[in-house]
Amino acid sequence: MTSSEGRRRGIVVGVTGASGSIYGVKLIQSLLQLGFTVHLVITNAGWRVIKEELGWNTSDREAVLREHFADCPGQYIYHPIADIGASIASGSYLVESMIVMPCSMGTLSGIAHGASDNLLTRAADVMLKEGRPLVLVPRETPLHAIHLENMLKLARLGVRIVPAMPAFYFGPQDIDDLVSFLVGKVLDSLRIEHNLFTRWGEQSEEQGQC
Repeated sequence: MTSSEGRRRGIVVGVTGASGSIYGVKLIQSLLQLGFTVHLVITNAGWRVIKEELGWNTSDREAVLREHFADCPGQYIYHPIADIGASIASGSYLVESMIVMPCSMGTLSGIAHGASDNLLTRAADVMLKEGRPLVLVPRETPLHAIHLENMLKLARLGVRIVPAMPAFYFGPQDIDDLVSFLVGKVLDSLRIEHNLFTRWGEQSEEQGQC
């Protein structure tokens, strides 16, 4: 998918109340840097976790989004969680795909059972009914049987489940490296080119070059 297609169609990004809001922020920044239009939906619990984990002043939500994302090359469109009449609530509105990162077990359950009780779960339901790519990044541990059953149900429907499990084979030096790796794996699942981490084998290949 080219950047022009990304700008035309856009990608929906959902951020929920699971720990790991830093993942969602890095994903949004990465997509915007690549020139995509990001349709952003954040649950109320997601806003609370952003405040607690990142220290953002969320009293004025649109202002804090402008502070962190307005200078990026792409465009973001913020949709309040209760706006069930938003463009992305309809299958007739064309978007390329949707990512929920991080995805709480409550949101994952709602998507698995078709409970479209807010804009995020409704937008995910649209992805399913229209056959468009949907990627969920669950961030919970340990997992019990209901969590696993919900993931299996969604996986069988074609949803990509990318758990927030960082790798270490590429020699991460700090937390940002670990976050970038996971965001990169999500972009890989949608075949979006990026340079967020060094792939297995690339280091040795680079060392052998003249």
